[in-house]
Amino acid sequence: MPLISAILDIIYLPFSVFVFLLVSLSAINKSVGVRRAYVKLLLKVFEYGRQSIETASEQIKDGGPVVENIIDGYKVNSANHSSQYESNDKSKSNGSVLISRDSVLQPTLQTNHTSAKDGVESTQKLKDEINFDLETCLDYIRTGVEAIIEDEVTSRFEAEELKSWNLLTRTNRHYEFISWKITLIWMIGFTIRYFILMPLRVFVCFLGVVWLTVCTAIVGCLSEGDYKREMVNKVLRHCFSVLSSAISAVIIYHNAENRPTKGICVANHTSPIDVLVLMSDTTYSLIGQRHGGFLGIMQRALARASPHIWFERGEAKDRHAVAERLRQHVSDPSNPPILIFPEGTCINNTSVMQFKKGSFEVGGVIYPVAIKYDPRFGDAFWNSSKYSMIQYLYMMMTSWAIVCDVWYLPPMYRQEGESAVDFANRVKSVIAKQGGLVDLVWDGQLKRMKPKKEWKEMQQIEFTKRLKGD
Repeated sequence: MPLISAILDIIYLPFSVFVFLLVSLSAINKSVGVRRAYVKLLLKVFEYGRQSIETASEQIKDGGPVVENIIDGYKVNSANHSSQYESNDKSKSNGSVLISRDSVLQPTLQTNHTSAKDGVESTQKLKDEINFDLETCLDYIRTGVEAIIEDEVTSRFEAEELKSWNLLTRTNRHYEFISWKITLIWMIGFTIRYFILMPLRVFVCFLGVVWLTVCTAIVGCLSEGDYKREMVNKVLRHCFSVLSSAISAVIIYHNAENRPTKGICVANHTSPIDVLVLMSDTTYSLIGQRHGGFLGIMQRALARASPHIWFERGEAKDRHAVAERLRQHVSDPSNPPILIFPEGTCINNTSVMQFKKGSFEVGGVIYPVAIKYDPRFGDAFWNSSKYSMIQYLYMMMTSWAIVCDVWYLPPMYRQEGESAVDFANRVKSVIAKQGGLVDLVWDGQLKRMKPKKEWKEMQQIEFTKRLKGD
């Protein structure tokens, strides 16, 4: 017993010092660069692993049977020792090979027209007269076959495929036993992630949630005014900095001069961590559906300190009620900028999908923000249809780290005569361009629902007219 007690004392002392330093540094929003050095070390390990995998594959190829190994997107044939990059009219999007599409079967951009027939007629005016040709139907056959193989929508709701292995079994290509060196590195990494980092991160997360609840309860008792707003900003930045340590987050903010100060802030959406990433730098008001469980605890804690808009499930479907509460919030200059994710669902950070027009109808200034995660260290995407929140947090805390870049873009205003849909598309294209994301016109709700009937009818009408030669 004395020996065990002595060992626990030895472990407890540095652990206590670490937690104290973590909270202290977060309180003054400072960093000593440990996480950045950790990320740089990981990059060197990944590069060494990539070279070792290539070397081991070459040895297998030289002395083994005819096999095909996929390494970093290349197809290596061991029979003729040749490497050929598979293109065949395919484009890189989410790290995997994606078949490119033409305009066939693409939904038209939203306009003020409500009739599918009017939309087709306006599209036809832009085209030259098409004479009947039997080959016309081949475009639809090819597009249909390609969509069955791999379409550009459903691939956005799956984890991004990496070019090279990052030593995580969830992105495994069966490389952990390809050589004894890789096996040793993988076992060491597994031990570090599950027996050192994970317990520490769980403790820090628990500490951060408790600390957030206590701090917001205290500042919530202050009287309204400039002092309270200043204290709320400092307290929330401090609390979210502590929480970001629970996932070893390394966040780089660009163009701080464009940081939102009022109005509406819109950003591409990858996971609930997006809120943590942005709130670690400044305070936002949030809008969304009320939740239970872990997210519910966070919502109630935040509501004590600053104004947020939470809806019940039934109320969230009332667009007019949502728009009215948004206008009320934006009209008060003392309120923080409200953070909105117009896509309405999580996308795997390879593209930006259709922005809902509701937040662009309110008026006022829009602050675009582009968020891009580095998937090599850990996949931040939350596939809510596959994983629960607890499972997702478990995956985050057993990843190497969460590394991302945040770009604050110049404020944008709705131009005279510009529809809310056109304004939303303009903002979306700016975010996609800055974040290096693919700009898609598809609705992200296709993750949960079937394509609209109008889209099908539009394609049927167009196909009929092409066959008739109209």
